[in-house]
Formats: sequence, structure tokens, C-alpha cells
Amino acid sequence: MREIVLDTETTGLDPAQGHRLVEIGAVEMVNQIATGASFHVLINPERDVPEEAFRVHGHSTLSLADKPVFAAIVEEFLAFIGEDRLVIHNAEFDLRFLNAELSAQGLPAIAPERVVDTLALARRKHPGVPNSLDALCDRYQIDRSRRVKHGALVDAEILVEVYGELTGGRQRSLSFAAAEAPSIAGVTARLHRARGEPLPARLEPAELEAHRGMVAELGKGALWNRYAPSEDDGAV
Repeated sequence: MREIVLDTETTGLDPAQGHRLVEIGAVEMVNQIATGASFHVLINPERDVPEEAFRVHGHSTLSLADKPVFAAIVEEFLAFIGEDRLVIHNAEFDLRFLNAELSAQGLPAIAPERVVDTLALARRKHPGVPNSLDALCDRYQIDRSRRVKHGALVDAEILVEVYGELTGGRQRSLSFAAAEAPSIAGVTARLHRARGEPLPARLEPAELEAHRGMVAELGKGALWNRYAPSEDDGAV
């Protein structure tokens, strides 16, 4: 399953007050493993960047002046995310900005139903404690030293690791292949591992004789003979 882990940076807190996107970062995952494919762009917001926003992400009005406007990058962005699930921390914030920009271009909004909000996941898993991205990194011992300032791509890359922890633990393997089922020989070997001291027989002689008779009736191809020695010495 393909998922896109996504983050944005903006000029402020509310697109209804004229604030705009300045950065989008997105990382592709397949089966919850980052593939190495990503999308990252800085955007000219076509307005000033307030000092408070600059202190958060480090992008200034001047540094963004020569960057493309949203209309110039929207097709590439939509092609990258496709119709796949989006994974976003505090998704309501990012969706408001993304959908405001899409609406300004006469394009359909991203439906909330296709979004996984990792903040909501974290609050369900860890109620009553801080669940910011920094707090989750500290809780799960994820290195966040790169996060000197908020950056959309860096935050998306970190969120990949956080999402793995929130949904069952870090992915240990980079293989897409399904794990092989254990062989009968392997199971048998584990069943027959030697004991330091054999346990004493718990069966009476008559019970052992009845068991031997039953196994003999099953024949040499019986499943029992694939897991147990053909001669019963009375030990377990």
C-alpha cells in the first residue's frame, strides 16, 4: 500500500486571513517503508513573511522571492501524491492550507477521509501527555537533531519514523517479500531439542502399549511419525 507522509510550512496560522504556503515536503512509503522517493518545494507566497513565521521555519520574504508560486508547482505536487493516503501530523492545519491553495486554482479539495492524522493517533495511544512531533521523537528515542528549525521535508522524514511507532513499532526489515513459513523440519527440530535431564515417564505400561497399537494402525505415513520418534522410550 502506497502512502504519502506530508508536512507544510506557512506564513501564519489561518489561510482565511490571507496566509499562504511557503514549503511542502512529502515522502513516499510503500507497505510503511520509505522508498526514497520524495517531493520538496519552496513556494513564493506572493505576500510578506511575518517575523514570527520566519523564526519558526527560517524562510524570509527575500529568500522566497525567486521561488515558484503555487500555481507553477501544483500539477507536479498532485501527480506525486496521486490518490493515495496522506499521513500528516495535526492534519487539520495542513489540509486547510492545501485546500485553500487548491481552491484558488479551481481544483478539488483533498478529502479528510483520505488522511491519517498522526496527532489523533498519538492522543489515542498516549492520552493526557504532550504529543507534538518533538515530544513523540523523545518518547520513541528518534533522533531529531536535524530539526533545528521546522522544515517540511525534514519533518516528513521524521514523521515516517513516528508513524511506524504509532502503528505497531519500527519497521525492522527493508524487504517487501513476505516472510517464509517455517518448514516442518524446522518445527520438528524445535520440538525435539534435547533436555538437560529427561522427564520421567508419566504413562503406565498399559497406556504405552495402547498408544503403540494406535500409532501402528495409522501406518508409517501418519503425521504423528513426522513429529515424534518411531520408538517411544517413555521420556517426554
